[in-house]
Amino acid sequence: MAKTSHYYVKFEPECHYHVYNRAIDKKTLFASEGNYKFFLKQYDKYLSPVATTLSYALLGNHFHFGVRIHAQEDLTTFLKLSNLNQDRYATPHALVAHQFQLLFQSYAMAFNKQQGRTGTLFQTPFKRCAVDQDDLTRLILYHHLNPRRHKMVKDFNKYAWTSYPRYLAEHASKLPRLEVFDLFGGKEQFVMWHESVQKDLDDADWAIEE
Repeated sequence: MAKTSHYYVKFEPECHYHVYNRAIDKKTLFASEGNYKFFLKQYDKYLSPVATTLSYALLGNHFHFGVRIHAQEDLTTFLKLSNLNQDRYATPHALVAHQFQLLFQSYAMAFNKQQGRTGTLFQTPFKRCAVDQDDLTRLILYHHLNPRRHKMVKDFNKYAWTSYPRYLAEHASKLPRLEVFDLFGGKEQFVMWHESVQKDLDDADWAIEE
């Protein structure tokens, strides 16, 4: 269960956050491979202009993202180039929160139409908590190993909808590969840490407070 404070955390420039949410009543959020792909496409459309994504996990009825908000200068530039109300979205939090709401609205409309449902899809408000620089590796590991924790797969490597396989892929990506590899001491250590922690998933110390 989310801490009450996670409903009220404000986004600030150049700070890191764990953003997470689920479907209402823990119902299905992703019913097909196409749903996962569309959600990531819409996420890129709405969030890439305001944040860098370090990690993510999409898990059937909920999702997790690890993000760093862009610098104030970049947020200001994006706002000036957008059609948004300059006064209403002048603060970093207002702008970033609005972009997340656009993501949720666009996905919910498409999902509802596909599934023949109506009404709210996501719990509101969505949850977020600030993350210290020293805790980024822990957060990234948590996201990538979450499918294994939820017993969705026996091996986290076999799960397609986290950022882990994209870190190891050859094709271009907006993920900050070199930056994240450096957090772990290099690409080999990045892989080693994931493999090592998977062996100790029953250790409560690896849980992230939500």
